[in-house]
Amino acid sequence: MSFVLGLRCRECARPYAAEALHVCEFCFGPLEVAYDLEALRRTVTRETIAAGPPNMWRYGDLLPVSTEAPVDLGAGFTPLIRADRLAAELGLGEVWVKDDTRNPTGSFKDRVVAVALTKARELGFKVAACASTGNLANSVAAHAARAGMESFVFVPHDLEAVKLITTAVFGGHLVAVDGSYDDVNRLCAELASEFTSWAFVNVNVRPYYSEGSKTLAFEVAEQLGWQLPDHVVVPVASGSQLTKIHKGFRELRDLGLVDGEREVRISGAQAQGCSPVATAFAEGSDHVRPVKPATIAKSLAIGNPADGWYALDVVRRTGGALAAVTDDEIVEGIRLLARTEGIFAETAGGVTVATVAKLAAAGVVRPDESVVVYVTGNGLKTVEALTGVVGPSATIPPTLEAVAELIDRDGLMRAAAR
Repeated sequence: MSFVLGLRCRECARPYAAEALHVCEFCFGPLEVAYDLEALRRTVTRETIAAGPPNMWRYGDLLPVSTEAPVDLGAGFTPLIRADRLAAELGLGEVWVKDDTRNPTGSFKDRVVAVALTKARELGFKVAACASTGNLANSVAAHAARAGMESFVFVPHDLEAVKLITTAVFGGHLVAVDGSYDDVNRLCAELASEFTSWAFVNVNVRPYYSEGSKTLAFEVAEQLGWQLPDHVVVPVASGSQLTKIHKGFRELRDLGLVDGEREVRISGAQAQGCSPVATAFAEGSDHVRPVKPATIAKSLAIGNPADGWYALDVVRRTGGALAAVTDDEIVEGIRLLARTEGIFAETAGGVTVATVAKLAAAGVVRPDESVVVYVTGNGLKTVEALTGVVGPSATIPPTLEAVAELIDRDGLMRAAAR
């Protein structure tokens, strides 16, 4: 059963049918999905959700698709891990890591793509397409293969090698474009007008695609015993994920699935080499100025973020903050999470962890808060970022004497004997 009323412009509130549309014809504002909240209140309970599958489709009634035959690789319901060692390093109290490295293709993009291609198939599309900085490419290629759809994926030419390989292996069309992600995105916007029989997940079916990120809010609340955290920190690329996490928490409150009316504070994390939203926040400006990306965090390297202003607005309205971190801080963020909690994050995760550290040092993220850190991609996707930084601590011959000499040299003999 679908509870979707249709699409609605985020600027002028003009209604539209639930079709392959993404821009208001009247004011050119972005469209988003509107739901029948009264019907949802009568139908959806904590118990009905708990009775669902152990993945994102347990929240199917809160998504804009029919769940009778979803395009499903098993995304969602990833671990929410109590991160006490990380908290101690940062001088914080209750810290949780939402570990979306565990999704089928290794990133949160599996959530949004599962929704997008399920809707695309409902609308009769046979070809899936996208512009991507890498993770989306992986996910679209994989889900299209699962759905029996042809795929065309367009990426910047200088993408990480692992992300190219883990897209091409699924057998679709992988097209490298000589330009930045913003160049690729502009090209795909033009192609969506020319190839109207293609479902571009982040263009003509974007309103449905973006709804998948709400499950990151739904899961956190359920995993915390249907309680909302005090503060969450989210990586920012286009800004869509942050805004939809906010929408997810709001819907849970509106439906009475969580206790109280308290607003979750939402903060955003960007790389200094591509930080248009964080810069606007720091300057107190409402204008998110496009930039040319130059950062190792390529999955966040969107210089002209489509939802940048909306992300900025959410952060301000909820009492959060936005900050940017250097490439060196990103690498240290990756290493900090790995050595404290055993979670290997890609560069976007390093951005988020490093930003939490920066905001904690500034007193923005506080020790008296419950804090959720969203880690949205697996570190195996961006191993190049750690080349020359980590590696063997020693190279020795295969003898006991060599091991003893190594231990003694490092002053560890007594510790080893114990």
